[in-house]
Order: sequence, then structure tokens, then C-alpha cells
Amino acid sequence: MTNTLDDRTAGGGLIRLDVDVEGMTCASCASRIQRKLTRLDGVDSANVNFATHKATVMHDPSVGLDDVRSTVQSLGYDVSSPEEAADPQDWERHLWHRFVVAAVLSAPLVLISMVMALQFDGWEWVALALATPVVFWSGWDFHSATLTNLRHGSTTMDTLVSMGTVAAWTWSTVVLVADLPGGHVYYEGAGVIITLILLGKWFEARAKRRSGDALRAMAELGAKTARLRDGTEVPLEGLEVGMQFVVRPGEKVATDGAVVEGHSAVDASMVTGEPVPVEVGVGDEVVGATLNTSGSLVVEATAVGSQTMLAQVTKLVEDAQGSHAEVQRLADRVAGFFVPVVIAISGLSLIGWLVTDHSAQDAFTAAVAVLIIACPCALGLATPMGIMVGTGRGAQLGVIIKGGEVLEDTRSVDAIVLDKTGTVTEGRMAVAGEPVAVPGADPLDALALAAALEARSEHPIAAAIAAASNPAGEVEGFESHAGRGVTGSVRTPVGVVSAAVGRRDLFDSVPGELEAAMVQMEAGGATAVLVGTETADGSLDALAAIEVSDTVKETSAEAIAAFHDQGLEVTLLTGDNRRAAETVGQEVGVDRVIAEVLPADKADEVRALQEAGHRVAMVGDGINDAPALAQADLGIAVGTGTDVAREASDLTVVTGDLRAVADAIALSRRTLSIIKGNLFWAFAYNVAAIPLAAFGVLNPMIAAAAMGLSSVFVVTNSLRLRRFRGYRPPRSK
Repeated sequence: MTNTLDDRTAGGGLIRLDVDVEGMTCASCASRIQRKLTRLDGVDSANVNFATHKATVMHDPSVGLDDVRSTVQSLGYDVSSPEEAADPQDWERHLWHRFVVAAVLSAPLVLISMVMALQFDGWEWVALALATPVVFWSGWDFHSATLTNLRHGSTTMDTLVSMGTVAAWTWSTVVLVADLPGGHVYYEGAGVIITLILLGKWFEARAKRRSGDALRAMAELGAKTARLRDGTEVPLEGLEVGMQFVVRPGEKVATDGAVVEGHSAVDASMVTGEPVPVEVGVGDEVVGATLNTSGSLVVEATAVGSQTMLAQVTKLVEDAQGSHAEVQRLADRVAGFFVPVVIAISGLSLIGWLVTDHSAQDAFTAAVAVLIIACPCALGLATPMGIMVGTGRGAQLGVIIKGGEVLEDTRSVDAIVLDKTGTVTEGRMAVAGEPVAVPGADPLDALALAAALEARSEHPIAAAIAAASNPAGEVEGFESHAGRGVTGSVRTPVGVVSAAVGRRDLFDSVPGELEAAMVQMEAGGATAVLVGTETADGSLDALAAIEVSDTVKETSAEAIAAFHDQGLEVTLLTGDNRRAAETVGQEVGVDRVIAEVLPADKADEVRALQEAGHRVAMVGDGINDAPALAQADLGIAVGTGTDVAREASDLTVVTGDLRAVADAIALSRRTLSIIKGNLFWAFAYNVAAIPLAAFGVLNPMIAAAAMGLSSVFVVTNSLRLRRFRGYRPPRSK
């Protein structure tokens, strides 16, 4: 049976199909399947990841699952449903059993072959009996994969192992049976090669399983049931949007929702990486799978199933783990032609030794050593293991790296632009005190007029004003002027009033006393908003100034110090007035402030920095930040922001803590560094070892040990990313 992990419509009319691929044993298997799928009519692109054993195919409606399945099967592999996918631990146990048998039989095999004092008459026949099950039972996976691939006219890393060991066993058996004079048997070589490579593959499988622990743990974080207000307990699948459920102290929040009753501290560290529990009360949003630590809460579900933040974050990380980094392209090109070239070098080595009057044994030993040492498993694992472990660690820290190509971008950025509201500040604005009004105007009436208009807007400043007063009446003809304010007609008890709320440039006239009041408000870092009405001659005159204040996040200054530590020049970009922006900028320590920028012009400011020679990272959280996020060389959305901002970004941090952005950049750079280290050592190992083997310096057994160790090195080097510590303190146990 075959099934899909995910099959949904993507952009441009393409359909995305995710499947598990079974039977891959090395990176060249993945490359071959990917090439074949890409050539399939109707397929736009395909990506096959050896580390995760998953394939993602973007195709048009003419292609179906059966087409993909038959294509994969034609190459000797299979696809399976999530339920049927092999358990990584089963594969680990399979390798371990084969290794134990090989090790038990190879130990006496090596002793009687290498220690002359232990040799007796006919010991070669005992060696044959010991080596045969090792080569053909323990090593059957290599031979099976080789035969499958040869039937389809291709070669893989398994081909090298199979050819080397079978050649050693066959040559030895011919020498033994034919009793060739001066002939030497290599049973111990074949047995030890299989044993060491199985040990290396077992280490590799174990480490790969551990590298996926972060994602598996995240997927299993959520609660299994929800307790409704009437005490009924329902499975999570039965929970629907709008239903209200109770979260008692010590319980996990069943799904994303809004608190409608109660107050508590919620530990969201398992999703956001936040080290400190967050206080929540009525009206606050909570995320599914987070832990309620103290009070009892009643929560109304706002998202369930695949729409929850946890499900979407898990999906994003899965996608990232299946992506390729730019540095992978070289490894892919090498893997494509590597095996045939190695077989040719092995043949030339054999011929070279024979024509230079060396013995057939020496020539044979050198040729086998070339086949064994050249197995480029480490090369194939270098990039996917780094991405897999790095993105998994990022998920634990609340950092979503959207793809391998993002890693290169983080290395090159030298400037970072921060949106102010909701990014550097809390974004929870509130009206401070009573508005300042011109003589003859009632400040509370002005506030009520502003509240009526701003209730139609989604801007944080608008929400603060709308929450500060009851609206003066119904609104007609509402119009939003991007970055400047809103206008409309308010039907008040005394008649219809044409009114406006917004910045100075929205009004035709601003009295001097309001100008003075605004200067005083802005000098303190607050935002001054004017409210006014239309006069008989059609001009808009300001009547009152409303002070709206926001709080700088406690961690913003630390985050900006971290950006400086990473060599980044920090710019604060905001549509707010200059005085308020500069006050905030000085408080947190940015290098530059660009203020009073309309939303549509934010992308232009980013472009100007790029034209000045900078590689720019942009951090934002709102819809109005989306163009700038897309324009930047590296777009970073903070997770409290909108879906549009997250979609336009390259990196997402699922927390409002700005230090997580510094963590995201540091982790991405660290991951890229690990990948480059892996590729360097994988290339260096093959480049140095193949000539040594060809010239007879390396024994096949040593070659096998070195080949296995190179893969283990790449995997363990990647696992170092699991110990990555960012700028935020670890959460308390």
C-alpha cells in the first residue's frame, strides 16, 4: 500500500506531494531518485532527502501518486504511508544484529589468518566457512542494493562495498580450490570490511535517529484530550473552533485559543524557547501544547488540527530539513559521477600494478582498497545531517529556519533593520491620560470620536484608542490612509460628524497648543495622535492630541548588543515620529534611526541600504513589514506577527523576544560552519585516501575502518549543534 504524507495545492496551480521513500542506502540513491522524478512529465520540481528518507514532488494535476510511486519503484525503491514507514529503531536493530554476527565470526577469522602461531593444516577452509556468512548474510544489504541498482543500469556507494568484498572472497576461493601456487587468501579482509562498515552504519543510523528527536518530541508535545467547561473530556480530534475548554494548573493547553476566564502563568518554552513563563489573562492568546503553571484558565479555541501554531511550526521544520543548501550542489555533482570514476581508478590501479611486474596479490589488494576507501558516504551526509540537526535545534529554541539556502544569507548580512512597534517595543499600546484639547473642545468627546473611527482599524495604535473610550457613534464612509491615519463620518447623538484621526500631515490645520503638547509627548518616547473634524469650508482641523505609549521590551537592549557582537549595524525603522523613535533608539542602543516612513516606503529604505553596499536583514511582525521583509537579503519575522509577515520571511522566531533573532542568526551561521567543516573533511578524506590506496599504502581493512570513521565523524560533528546555546538563558528545570 502506498499513501501520501501530504498532498495539497501549492502556488501556481502546482500540487505538492510528500512521500516516504524506502530502500535508500546512501546519498547517491537520493540523487538518482530525484533526477528520475524531475524528468517525469508534469513534474515541476522534486527533492529527495537521504537523511529524512522523504521526497517532495511539485507537480501539475496530470501527475498522480501512482505515477510517482511507479517511477520510484522502477528504480528499485518504494514509497509508503506514514503508518507503514519503517521505524528508525527497527533499522538500527537490523544493522546491530548483522554487525554482531559479523563481529563474532570475524574475530577468530582474523586470528587464524593474521597470527601464524594459530594456523593449522587446512585453516584456510575454516576461514572460508567463517567468512562466507559474514560476506553473504551480514553483508547482504550491500549486495542486494547493488544487484537492484545494476538491473537499472546504475551504481551507488553499495556497489563499491559489494564489489570489493565479493572480489576478495571470490579471489580467495579460487586460490583455495584451485590450489594456486603462492596464492594468498583474503577472507579476513572481506570479513573485517563488512564488520567495520556495518559498525559505521549502525553508528550513523543511531545518530540520525537522535538528530530527529527534536522534531519528534515537538510533534508529540500536544495534549491528547481537552476538558470542556461542563467537565466533559473530549479527544483533541473532537475539539472545534469556538469551543471553550478548561486548563487546570499543571495541564497543557489543548489547542491555540484566547483566554476568556482566569489568570495564570504559561510556560511556552517548549514552543517558543522563552526561558520565563508568561502571565496571561482574559483576552490574551495562548498556544496549544504550552504548560499552564499556576491558575486555572478557560480558553476558547481559535485554531485546531493542522491550523495550530505547533502543527505549522512542525511542518516548516520538516520542509527545512528536506531542503538543500547552496553548498550542497558541489557534493551532489560529485556524487553523481563518483562511483563510476572510482571503479575506473580501481581497474587502472589493478592494471598498473600488473604491468609494472608486481604480484597479482599486490595488484588485487590495491584495487580492493580503492573500492573500499572511496565510498563517499560522508560526502552524502555532510549537508543533510547539518541541516537536520541545526533546524531541529532551532525548533527547540523557537527558531524556524525555512531552508538550507537561508544559511548562506545569514553569513553575509552586515546590517540589520528593526521595525519598532511589536519588535523592539511590546506593541501593547495604551492611551496615557486625558487628551489635550483646544479651548472649547471636550477632550473626552474627542477621544470618543477617535475611538469610533479607530475601532475599524487593526493597527496597534488604533486598538489602544478604541479600547480607551466608548465610540461616539456608528461610522460611515470609513477610509484608511496607509501610514497617515483614518477618516470617516460618525453618526453622533448631535448629528453626523466628518472626522479624522492620525498624523499631522492628515490635517490642514494644527493649533499651536496642540503642537506644543505633541512635542512634549514625543520627547518622552510616546506617540502623539491627532483627532479633528471637517469644518464648513472642507478643511480638516485638529481638535485634540492623544498620547499613546508603548513599552520597550526588557530584552531589546541585550538583543541589540548581541547584533553588535555579531558585527551587524543596527537601524531602527518606523513610521512613528522622529522624536519618539530617537528616544527609543537611544534607550536600546541602535546605530541609526529612520523615522516617519510610510509602510509602502519601508522596502525602499531597505533597498537604499542595499544600494549603499550592505547585505540587509529585516526584522518585522506586521502586514506593513511584508514588502520590506521580501526586499531584504534576509527577512526575519517575529512569531507574534501576522501570517503575511511570516510568509514573506526567511527566518521566523516563534517568540516576541528579540534575542531570539540573534539566536537565529548565530545558529544559522553555526550550522553553515558545521556543514562546511563536514564537506571539507569528507572531500579531504577521499582526495587523500584514494591515491594512497591506489599506490598500495592502505590495506583494505584499514580503508574500511577509515571509511566508516569518516561517516561517524560527519554525523557526530553535526550533532554538536544540539549543544548550541544562544543569547537567552536556558529555561529553569
